[in-house]
Amino acid sequence: MAKKKGNRIQVILECTEHKASGMPGISRYITKKNRKNTPERLEIKKYNPILKKVTVHKEIK
Repeated sequence: MAKKKGNRIQVILECTEHKASGMPGISRYITKKNRKNTPERLEIKKYNPILKKVTVHKEIK
């Protein structure tokens, strides 16, 4: 039988700086991660188009 693809899951990244500022709108990215290699939540620097700068985005789901 073929091996199942259970280790790679889809996660949502949300901007922490934007959330704390209280400005309207939201900056979110969707990506995939390997649950086996990275069991903890992801933190990646991504571009926030509303704040127009690179900020830290954390996994929310």
